Amino acid sequence: MPSRPLAPWLPALKSHLTSPSATTSFTLTTIGKSLHGGHAVPRARTVELRGFFPSLSLHPSAIKSLKEQNIGLNPDIYESEMIAVTTDVRMEKVGELGASGGVMEGMFWLGEVGSSGGLGGRGLDTGEREVVGRGLRRKEDEGGKEGDGEWTWERQVDMYFANHSPAMRGTFKNPPPGTPRSQDPGKPQLKLGQKVEDLRDEVARANFRVLVIRPEEVERLDLQDPANVTRTRWTAVRDGEEWEEVELWP
Repeated sequence: MPSRPLAPWLPALKSHLTSPSATTSFTLTTIGKSLHGGHAVPRARTVELRGFFPSLSLHPSAIKSLKEQNIGLNPDIYESEMIAVTTDVRMEKVGELGASGGVMEGMFWLGEVGSSGGLGGRGLDTGEREVVGRGLRRKEDEGGKEGDGEWTWERQVDMYFANHSPAMRGTFKNPPPGTPRSQDPGKPQLKLGQKVEDLRDEVARANFRVLVIRPEEVERLDLQDPANVTRTRWTAVRDGEEWEEVELWP
């Protein structure tokens, strides 16, 4: 895997998003179809930030489950500017991303530092390994690389699943999201209020996905100094190997 440069906007955004007081949710917008007429419309929803792929702050209970169920941990050897979210494959946003070629936009409001950030790019399933893999870089530091064997994509998805609570894992065994309650889910395993302890639960894992947002354009509006509000845009060049920076009027 070739070495990739650090995106110039990444340190500040990562610092803001990973601080203890940071808001961990953001607005994700995709292109959908209207219910009547089928024309293109924006679809926005609030999603939970799961960090910068593949870095994970694992809960102690997740580590315990991964160890006890003989899955183990990946060595912490990769990093990226790609943002991760988890979702149910049956959600509308997954189909919308597939139909649009992954077109999406994310918007953060960082009220604690008086700043907002937007990033546009491609939303990718971790199954699209070639494209996601090009966005990874190997860490230069030697710390925190201990793990159980070689780094694998499968184990990384296991780790994201394990980092959810049993109740949250159970939501992947809900009836199909967005379908009428009057409609029979079709499978007795699909019902509300379940808890999943088995990290390889067949039904839950079939519906669980890790989506990776690979930024192609990033914009930051800094409102900290009202007398000199700044707005900066970075655009990826050569598949993210370089970033063009432009200062804009706010």
